[in-house]
Amino acid sequence: MFTGIVRERARVASFDGGRLVVESGFEAAIGDSVAVDGVCLTVVEAHDGRLAFDVMRETVARTKPFGAEVNLEPALRAGEPLGGHYVQGHVDGVGVVRLVEPEGEGRRVWFETPAGLLRYLVEKGSVTVDGVSLTVAELGETGFAVALVQHTLSATTLGALLPGDRVNLETDVLAKYVERLLHPDTI
Repeated sequence: MFTGIVRERARVASFDGGRLVVESGFEAAIGDSVAVDGVCLTVVEAHDGRLAFDVMRETVARTKPFGAEVNLEPALRAGEPLGGHYVQGHVDGVGVVRLVEPEGEGRRVWFETPAGLLRYLVEKGSVTVDGVSLTVAELGETGFAVALVQHTLSATTLGALLPGDRVNLETDVLAKYVERLLHPDTI
């Protein structure tokens, strides 16, 4: 379980399709869960300021490619504050940046969303973009917008987003459970 509050932007040292290595200041142990751009991965090596993760083909098929930098968040520990929202680290789909426009000191970013995910989003509800907990500012027929404050732009990889960039999306898990309860025969 995560909160979507990014603790570090890390540089990708290597990714060979099966093993991801990032340069990180995290104190992590083998077996720890870490969200990497919103993807829950397990630490398999940790030494000399580097963390390594084995990435399954299923993960590669369902997420965007790892860039030069990634957002990192360690798993939530009992007693820690929940600053964002409940995030599982299970990417629901890959969105595409449609528009980035200035908004005061921040930016408004529109994302095209895969078919089927919009039903889990509500205006002023939660969404996770590349592991960052955000509030849905606006909904459209094919996507949604978020308003990014200056801190988010500088502390996460979202400050570098450009139209056409791909992002990992995770919708609010509560919406998925409500849908399942209301429509138990739908798989």
